[in-house]
Order: sequence, then C-alpha cells, then structure tokens
Amino acid sequence: MDLDRLYSYHLGSNFMARRVVLTPFPTDPQLTTPDALGAAIRAARTASGLTLEEAALAVNVAKQTLGDLEAGKPSVGLGIALRVAKALGVSLFIAPAGKAGAIVQRIREARE
Repeated sequence: MDLDRLYSYHLGSNFMARRVVLTPFPTDPQLTTPDALGAAIRAARTASGLTLEEAALAVNVAKQTLGDLEAGKPSVGLGIALRVAKALGVSLFIAPAGKAGAIVQRIREARE
C-alpha cells in the first residue's frame, strides 16, 4: 500500500485517530550517520501524520525494521533504508567530498 492510498483509506474510514508527535528535521543537512538518517526519516513520517505502524504498512516493511531505522540502528539494510526514505520524501544526495561543503552551504541558505 503506498502513502496516497493510505491517506485515502484514512480519510474514508472511521478509525480511532492516534496522536503522532512531530519530530523536527535535523538541522545539519549532511546525513553522515545512521542516527542522522533515522532522525530525518522519523521527522518525515511524523510530518506526514503517520504512525510507525501506518508508515511500515505503506512501505511494506516490518514495524520493528522501521523502528530500528528511525533509531539509527546500522543493522537495517541500505536497500530498505533507501526505499523508506524515498517513500517518505527524504531526499538523499551524493557529492564528491571536496564539493560537499559548498552544497551543504547552499542547502542551508535555501532553508532560510
């Protein structure tokens, strides 16, 4: 089930709403650790108003796997991490190390 279908399902159903606590996006745009990637994914999920269970269902991963990813556990496979990031709208960029500083600066300026 993709995110659009999940939203449509919730809009048309009589389910008991669960409270989703918003988590802010990391301030550093460079995702250099599993913790940073997990924080960005959690922020995107909570900004979408999805519970952990709902997001796991939408991207077809186990709730435990998504929880581990959000917690920054490095045991989650790269393919799963990339699929979840894409589904939740977390963009990842690759840049040569020598140019990363300039790109990070541009991202910071764009956020202001």
